[in-house]
Amino acid sequence: MKHKGIAGNRGKEARSDCFIEIELTESEGISIDLQSKVKKLFGDSITELCKNELIFFGIGNASIKIEDNGALPFVLAARIEAALKQCIETDKEYILEMIPENQYHTAKDRYRRSRLYLPGNTPKLMINAGLHKPDGIILDLEDSVAPAKKDEAKLLVRNALRQVNFYGAERMVRINQTPKGLEDLDYVIPHNVNLILVPKCETVEQIKQVEKRIAEISKEKNISCPIYLMPIIESALGVINAYEIASVSQNVVSLAIGLEDYTTDLGTQRTKVGRETFFARCQIVNAARAAGIQPIDSVFSDVSDMESLKNITLESKSLGFDGMGCIHPRQIKVVHKYFNPNDKEIEKAEKIVIAFYEATEKGLGVVSLGSKMIDPPVVKRAQRTIEMAIKVGKLSKDWRDKYVS
Repeated sequence: MKHKGIAGNRGKEARSDCFIEIELTESEGISIDLQSKVKKLFGDSITELCKNELIFFGIGNASIKIEDNGALPFVLAARIEAALKQCIETDKEYILEMIPENQYHTAKDRYRRSRLYLPGNTPKLMINAGLHKPDGIILDLEDSVAPAKKDEAKLLVRNALRQVNFYGAERMVRINQTPKGLEDLDYVIPHNVNLILVPKCETVEQIKQVEKRIAEISKEKNISCPIYLMPIIESALGVINAYEIASVSQNVVSLAIGLEDYTTDLGTQRTKVGRETFFARCQIVNAARAAGIQPIDSVFSDVSDMESLKNITLESKSLGFDGMGCIHPRQIKVVHKYFNPNDKEIEKAEKIVIAFYEATEKGLGVVSLGSKMIDPPVVKRAQRTIEMAIKVGKLSKDWRDKYVS
């Protein structure tokens, strides 16, 4: 127990953030020293939020210093709570209202071409991330958060899930490595997260532990919607166990690979050519396809090299991946462009879907295109290609309505 707590960030890099210092006192009530460029406009509301939160936690006497750099209420509330919880022991949480724009669920087979990583303790990157239209937004609690800031990040991510508009992107959180990461689930599962990324996954037991904890929280909080899982394979052992991990649960919808940690585990350097990771990437694709889920490639770390990103994306698609990670918004358009179906793929998908439609109309049990038999998985993949072509404006809905039931 301490009488003083600090939270947040200060200085030039603290845009859309704040720095909070709270000192508990014996008397004289609540004193708030607010420094903010927007004090004239929002000073009263910031002060009111602070007082309400202190009252909620039963604090009647305290001296608070707030250095505000344009922090939104969800950031201020998280920083105040983090500072307070350094001073007092409490299980209470200061929960903000869930905005209606975020009350949606996602499907197991939705498109996951891109997933944008955002550090879980950096609010300035969260606020407008959805405007860049990634398929998924990852609020990261793992590698991008300094160990000393982990507790603060959990509160900030919880509040962001409730108050930041994701504009339809799948709402993802990367927890810390198990078993420590199991504690993170308490802060995200009750707040309408769609998918949990499980980092450095090497065994099915890690997935079982995560699922068990999710089930416990869901039962306690009366959560009925599924929460999907994306294990990230980042070691030699994980690659060997990839199929078992991919097939351990119906809630595992994607299998991703993290090549930075994987190459470190191999004792080699990651290169743009990628010979050192070819085996692992193929193993991930094969394991995911065998389990009937999506294989997802690693991130490309050079955010200024769009030509290399294009080449990596094309290679990734040719290997069988459905998507890859992004660490900067400018990468999203490139990833989408080259993971989207091209004209040749759309033409082939059209022929397959038409053949299936005509066979069904005739009551035939066998579908063929020319002399080649077409299996149901091939038809399903063709239908997904058609859906993606419609989504990106390369095909009209009228075509789908005619041939896809």
